[in-house]
Amino acid sequence: MIKLGGPTWTVPLGRRDSKTASLRLANSDIAPGSFNLGQLISNFAKQGLNLKDLVVLSGAHTIGLARCVTFRGRIYNDTNINPSFARALQRKCPRVGNNNTLQQLDLVTPDIFDNSYYKNLQCLKGLLHSDQALLNGGSADSLSKTYAADTKTFFADFAQSMIKMGNIKVLTGSQGEVRTNCRKVN
Repeated sequence: MIKLGGPTWTVPLGRRDSKTASLRLANSDIAPGSFNLGQLISNFAKQGLNLKDLVVLSGAHTIGLARCVTFRGRIYNDTNINPSFARALQRKCPRVGNNNTLQQLDLVTPDIFDNSYYKNLQCLKGLLHSDQALLNGGSADSLSKTYAADTKTFFADFAQSMIKMGNIKVLTGSQGEVRTNCRKVN
């Protein structure tokens, strides 16, 4: 059961949805879990998002799951990982096979939206390579430490960045449509 909780923000109503969708295009905008900090910064910048947006929006990994295939490289190759954490994951995710085995992104409170994600990073227990990149001696360290220490700041900044992200590539005029049923094109 997911308890979620977390920050709140106002979502505009009556937004236009695209009449088409492209998995390839969507995936080209989403940073893979193998990205390093420089790649993450560049990926987010393409959408008009800055370092603060990158770090705080990554905090959404306080809930959710990842497939073994997305973190296998980290648990066998990275050196900035807690050794006992890596060994436990290696038992679930061998070098070959079990690609679809799932692991929670947040070890501590996987069903609650909180700042445990950042606390995990402090213990070198970021599941994805891209997670631990946010606290690995780089420009994102300060923000990651702030969010680990201060839930209220994390929630406030997360809400602001969600609003900012929600304003990316907004369709206007005759582009798209306002759906009568959000699950299908009118």
